[in-house]
Amino acid sequence: MNSENAFVELERGSAGIFPEEAFRAQLLNASRRRRPLRIKAGFDPTAKGLHLGHALLLDRMRAFQNAGHEVTFLIGDFTARIGDPSGTTREPLGREQVEANAQSYREQAFKVLDPERTTIEFNSSWLAKIDAESLRRLAVQAPLSDDFSAHFADGKPIDFGASLYPLLQGYDSVVLQADVELGGTDQKFNMLMGRHLQRAYAQKPQSVVMVPLLEGLDGVDKMSKSLGNAIGLDEPAEAMLQKIMSLSDSLMWRYFDLLSKRAPADIQQLKWSVGAGANLLAIKMDLGVEIAARFHSRGVVEAAREAFMAQFPQAAQPNGILDIHVAAQAEGMRLNRVLMEAGLAASSAEGNRLIDERAVRVNQQCVEDRALVLTPGPSYLLQVGAVRVARVTLRPIMSRAAGR
Repeated sequence: MNSENAFVELERGSAGIFPEEAFRAQLLNASRRRRPLRIKAGFDPTAKGLHLGHALLLDRMRAFQNAGHEVTFLIGDFTARIGDPSGTTREPLGREQVEANAQSYREQAFKVLDPERTTIEFNSSWLAKIDAESLRRLAVQAPLSDDFSAHFADGKPIDFGASLYPLLQGYDSVVLQADVELGGTDQKFNMLMGRHLQRAYAQKPQSVVMVPLLEGLDGVDKMSKSLGNAIGLDEPAEAMLQKIMSLSDSLMWRYFDLLSKRAPADIQQLKWSVGAGANLLAIKMDLGVEIAARFHSRGVVEAAREAFMAQFPQAAQPNGILDIHVAAQAEGMRLNRVLMEAGLAASSAEGNRLIDERAVRVNQQCVEDRALVLTPGPSYLLQVGAVRVARVTLRPIMSRAAGR
């Protein structure tokens, strides 16, 4: 992958890169020298288990891994006990709780990351050992009070933890000698502090790549287990589907944009299909299946889907269905060919592929048999995904033998 393509791929899904030109130069130099960049992303274990909001960051980390760079999954077990002033106010956590949460983070990170290309660090390894002289040196680098006032604009007094946290997060970058730090948009100040401290320690300043914040199920606050609006990566497939199906229509599209692996043009096509009469519930279910399948086996997800459909059959019934007639021999036609003739697949080979992927439903039943033959006479409700839907009737034609 050349540096230009690498930049496009690694920029995808970001909410800002600073400084952009320096980041491009880093990628170019890494490619020329065949030296991978050191990528850092920190996770404070403030609750047990990761959620879909974390998955946005994990996805970016995996993209860097796929591009050949070194990724450090930093567990902020020390900073979790201080509290990040940019996050939601919460009670300080005890050591045992932090350690239990950290273990769950460590286990669930590999649902997305490649374990063979991931380094896991705990910032207590160095922050717990920091001495008075090092702390004094950090304090000297603290921004002026006016800078803090700009960051905390609510006018409230700035406590010790609020002023110390950005310095400690920045010091993490110094210790790890990070080339790039990934984090949410709410971490911008802290990540820029990392650049400031790296200069003070005679290091090249890291680039900052920000990812959007994912709203929780309430559609208001960012996803957080402490707020009860999260979808955990360790939740059963049934729970994931039910929560995604509970999303408001507008929030559903936000989740499509941030979490779906579909191309932006395909998501736009889905939006247009709703205006043309496609069933929004069916599209939302497709999103739920796609997300749940990232963390569970396809069979488990399909079983969860069937259970939900049995309870809410309206989610399986598409609207705005086209009636299509296909000419077929009296003995019938294989499903993959019917899909092609009806315009639901580009070719019979694609039809087979869709069947193998369990993406084809006949009369609302998932079909896995490539050899399935549809016979003339009855109408079949054929569905590929959420939007390729048609009611297909096979019309018998006279066989060649009968025509002689």
